[in-house]
Amino acid sequence: MAKTLLLAFFIAGVLLPRTLMAQNCGCAADQCCSKWGYCGTGDEYCGTGCQAGPCNAAPATNDVSVESIVTNEFFNGIIDQADASCVGKTFYSRSTFLDALGSFSTFGRIGTDEDSKREIAAFFAHVTHETGHFCHTEEIDGATKDYCDETNTQYPCNPSKGYYGRGPIQLSWNFNYGPAGNALGFDGLNAPETVANDPVISFKTALWYWTNSVQPVMNQGFGATIRAINGALECDGGNPSTVQTRINYYTDYCNQLGVSPGDNLTC
Repeated sequence: MAKTLLLAFFIAGVLLPRTLMAQNCGCAADQCCSKWGYCGTGDEYCGTGCQAGPCNAAPATNDVSVESIVTNEFFNGIIDQADASCVGKTFYSRSTFLDALGSFSTFGRIGTDEDSKREIAAFFAHVTHETGHFCHTEEIDGATKDYCDETNTQYPCNPSKGYYGRGPIQLSWNFNYGPAGNALGFDGLNAPETVANDPVISFKTALWYWTNSVQPVMNQGFGATIRAINGALECDGGNPSTVQTRINYYTDYCNQLGVSPGDNLTC
């Protein structure tokens, strides 16, 4: 699934302690370095995605247990719908999801208990759509497509590698693989195939992208999460059928988790 170039300017990234100094990114001491390496002040630079400098503090978390919500029954209810021949059937698992989850303390733990359940439902709704119920680890025909933004000099493409969709959220483009690799400890630019070969890294990239680029808009409704993931291709009439498919998965999972889906479902 293509993530458009507009996402390069969606300020998001791993939240780091306030004490880091911006000089690490070449910024002045009183400026923050955004995820994409730009210096500045204010929420766009110091909020979600801030890499260094006087970054804003991470949001407070609740005491919800994501593990107790994403039960075996819930997870298997998704993956069991994939054909037995799907490569994802032996790649994705609840245990690897939980292993990856350990690196993301805010996922499903911001706001009320109901907010947590809605976020979990939203995440798995998008994952279900992007992977076909955990069937695919890579974008269908992705290798035939060009996902190299040559204007992004901070994360230059390796000409022998492809940055097409991989993993539960179908991570795409060099400007996503580069920072994801930096944050998660793999070579995203020179070994993007890791996302389709290592199930824990695969889930980590999905949670990384989610907590950086999608979680911040959860309070705007499910429609905002669609826009954050693939809005340029699907929203504003771009592809109403896929939008509705995502909504259907979301409302189904909300029902399973016993929470109302909330308002603003479409984009």
